[in-house]
Amino acid sequence: MDERYFYSFSGMEAEEFMLLKQATKDMTEEQLKQFVMVYQSRRKDPQTILLVTLLGFFVVAGVQRFMTNQIGMGLLYFFTGGLCLIGTIVDLVNYKKLALEYNQKMMFESMQLCKMMNS
Repeated sequence: MDERYFYSFSGMEAEEFMLLKQATKDMTEEQLKQFVMVYQSRRKDPQTILLVTLLGFFVVAGVQRFMTNQIGMGLLYFFTGGLCLIGTIVDLVNYKKLALEYNQKMMFESMQLCKMMNS
């Protein structure tokens, strides 16, 4: 398995890197290329999540939740002003966790999609 494909992901934390290594350890070179292409198009950069969360203070609260496919929480944040900004502050502190959870879901979805394409 060639790890050089993972170095192109911006803002990748060690935990995400280890998850990727573990998930792709049995893939062939061609499967890995296909997986990286799919995963890269779905992955969210933690810095983008941070910037969008900061946007919640001044423009529209909850955009970070919509970006991470948490539609219900996004609507709740939108209509309550980020739960009176408390939820937005919590998301500012936990933006890396939000991104990691979303990216982990996208990792498994990308793996399933690649398996379907190879079948």
